[in-house]
Amino acid sequence: MRFSRSTLAVASTVLASALAGASPTAHAQDVKIPFTKTSLPNGMVVILSPDATVPQIVVNVSYGVGSRMEKTGRTGFAHLFEHLMFMGTRRAPAKMFDGWMEEAGGRNNAWTAEDRTDYFDIAPPSALPLVLWLEADRQRDLGPLIDQEKLDLQRKVVRNERRQSIENRPYGVEELELPKLLWPESHPYHHPVIGSHEDLEAASVGDVKDFFATWYDPANASLVVAGDFDPQATAALVEREFGSTPAHGKPVDPGAPGFSDDKTTLSGVVRATIPDNVQLAKVILAWQSPRHFGPGDAELDLLSSVLAQGKASRLYKALVYDQKIAQDVSARQESRMLGSQYVVDALVRPGVDPAKVEKALFAELAKVREKEVSDEELERARNTYEMGFVDALQGLEQRASLLNAYQAEAGDPGFVQKDLDRYRHATAKDVLAYAKKVLLPDAVVVMTIVPRKESK
Repeated sequence: MRFSRSTLAVASTVLASALAGASPTAHAQDVKIPFTKTSLPNGMVVILSPDATVPQIVVNVSYGVGSRMEKTGRTGFAHLFEHLMFMGTRRAPAKMFDGWMEEAGGRNNAWTAEDRTDYFDIAPPSALPLVLWLEADRQRDLGPLIDQEKLDLQRKVVRNERRQSIENRPYGVEELELPKLLWPESHPYHHPVIGSHEDLEAASVGDVKDFFATWYDPANASLVVAGDFDPQATAALVEREFGSTPAHGKPVDPGAPGFSDDKTTLSGVVRATIPDNVQLAKVILAWQSPRHFGPGDAELDLLSSVLAQGKASRLYKALVYDQKIAQDVSARQESRMLGSQYVVDALVRPGVDPAKVEKALFAELAKVREKEVSDEELERARNTYEMGFVDALQGLEQRASLLNAYQAEAGDPGFVQKDLDRYRHATAKDVLAYAKKVLLPDAVVVMTIVPRKESK
């Protein structure tokens, strides 16, 4: 999960219109999202994806700024700005962005992650001119109008969000502490997306205005319009609303100098036992893993399915069903642009020693490092992924989000088929190779969250 004004669900796959009536079987046919891509003179990328079968439009604006772009001592700015962007301008005062859109039958939201910040609006086709006007207005004018009152208000909101959504949420401490344990201090993923209370408190109006001027530049933005609209008229409307916004040029992505996504910086086992207000202990194993779309990324997704997708999966069968030492298990490749993290965890049954669960997890992981997964396991994992790829994301909202994700991370909004092919072409030999390379027993973070003891 990431932070947003409500629940964030980042799209990772899409259903092409060609598959609308297809049988939901694996490898049914290739996929394609119809789109055109242009750029405005100020550098903003414009992607139009018409679909007259749905009486709706989605506008998605992605900015190339996430928590990894933040400076030391000023963490949390990317997420803070997600909130500040709804604080109003001269032409659309505070609360009117939401108010006017709701009056037109629309809704909006946003999310922030390590690599990007994304704003999206869903509305009837008749509201498209209003939505584009609102997005262009705040891109152009919001930053310079931020003042101490607006900053103080949203800083308080974000700090309360951190307390309620993370600090006081069962096992939320994982979100705060795992990045610190897994990534070295000099790596941009070392701190959590939401930042620290201290850094948020230290932020000045000048700091925030500089952040906006640097990262909320049209040259650092990509706009997607998807749904029921006239492409030619919409292209002219986008040019009119966004084309006059001045640009300083796309800012330099700081990246992660000195680091490589195919080689871990962990040199041993990093252990941490953290008390939390929970009833059951949780054992978490985490590794640095290949970047999104990089070699090994898809293979680790498939391995996650083999390990923990469904009651027939290896970890569920071993720890939950056979040994009865865990309540639940999960495995996931959390993909990011500069390097990912592979996480395996288990919720410990009452009365069971967490050390016993940890040992059982490592024993099962040793098996996938020693021998290829079976053809049946791999095919089931591949089918599960592809059906989700095709079936779960039929909506315009996910389609627009995916087009922007592909633009941001692959430089190609039409990357969908290449994305799917990564899974179709993965072999058991490939899965074994990356299990051996990534799931190292001597270069891993072992975090155990335990119930907090009540003081007497």
